[in-house]
Amino acid sequence: MTAPATTAVLDALEAAGGADCARFVGGCVRNAVIGKPIADIDLATTLTPDAVTQALRAAGVRAVPTGVEHGTVTAVYKRHPIEVTTLRRDVETDGRRAVVAFTTDWLEDAERRDFTLNSLYARRDGTIFDPTGHGVADARAGRIVFVGDPEMRLREDHLRSLRFFRFLAWYGRGEPDAAAIAAITALKDKVASLAAERISAELLKLFGAEDPRAAVRLMRETGVLPVILSGRLDLDRFDALVEIERTLAETDALARLAALLPDDPAEAMRTAERLRLSNAERDRLAAALTPAPQIVPGLAPPTVRAILYRLGGQAVRDRTKLNWAAAGGAQAAGWKALLAIAEAWTPRALPVGGADVMAAGAPKGPKVGEVLRAIEAWWIDGDFTADRAAALAKLKELMP
Repeated sequence: MTAPATTAVLDALEAAGGADCARFVGGCVRNAVIGKPIADIDLATTLTPDAVTQALRAAGVRAVPTGVEHGTVTAVYKRHPIEVTTLRRDVETDGRRAVVAFTTDWLEDAERRDFTLNSLYARRDGTIFDPTGHGVADARAGRIVFVGDPEMRLREDHLRSLRFFRFLAWYGRGEPDAAAIAAITALKDKVASLAAERISAELLKLFGAEDPRAAVRLMRETGVLPVILSGRLDLDRFDALVEIERTLAETDALARLAALLPDDPAEAMRTAERLRLSNAERDRLAAALTPAPQIVPGLAPPTVRAILYRLGGQAVRDRTKLNWAAAGGAQAAGWKALLAIAEAWTPRALPVGGADVMAAGAPKGPKVGEVLRAIEAWWIDGDFTADRAAALAKLKELMP
């Protein structure tokens, strides 16, 4: 609340709209209430987007129109972004997008939000406003409850089904809200109408929770999970991987997605395409779900390093954890030894190249590749210990 960027933005807004024209809103208030770390600051204001922009620029704060049609301007003060959104009410919704009208009524703004624990506001002096009357209590109790009628909230934005499970994984405790579950189950097929990018972003945020197992199983029970991910899903491996990562103090959303899928790179590619994952995420998913070479406890360290050279550290770590999870978490010491070798690995480069082979007398063409592959196999068999001088000597042996 007293950070320089926050102070600068609030001062700018209040200079234009008076005291209390802007309040902290949503996640930053929720996390402050329950003692969780705060990643981002969001502000709600009675000022219109144009007035916000003018106020920020007058104070020397950069204003970026990140979502003006929905009332959002991002204030950037010394590279620190703060989203400032005008109070609003829905005029028209179709489950995927909304047309909004701006308002000065804090209750109207709260009533269009998703969950009570996210419908909290706070003045800069720390005074909390809880328009629904339940937000603070629900946040502290870990209750994920829709604002007003759950079905109405879901019909306004189908993504809220996924957000329910995400918040349940991150903040939920106790039995999930029955009215919310009933509405989500009834409208589960509507999730398929969402843009793939929105689905994947929400899904990976959900998987990034410390322990999303109960939320993911509830997604399956409500029928939402099969709408997002087709085919047979391995929830047992998913559960085991989450438990393994908890023992390792790790949280890897993409690895958890991989755990649900079969060990089939083609299926990994299809899933990545359906979810519109990035190229890097797609390639990592496919590499993680390629079964060969088999990685199991007991492999000699030089063998593991040879696999690391071929596949790279990320793929080996992913396959090790997935295979460990498939084994039900057994042989922990052996799997941890494999992970330790992978963590210690640094990429290696063959100390000779095609120019060296041709300098040794090989004609330009297929022969160069043939000799290089032979030297590479010898170098790998020697556990990468041969330096350039030794590799050049081996090259002379191989040339007639």
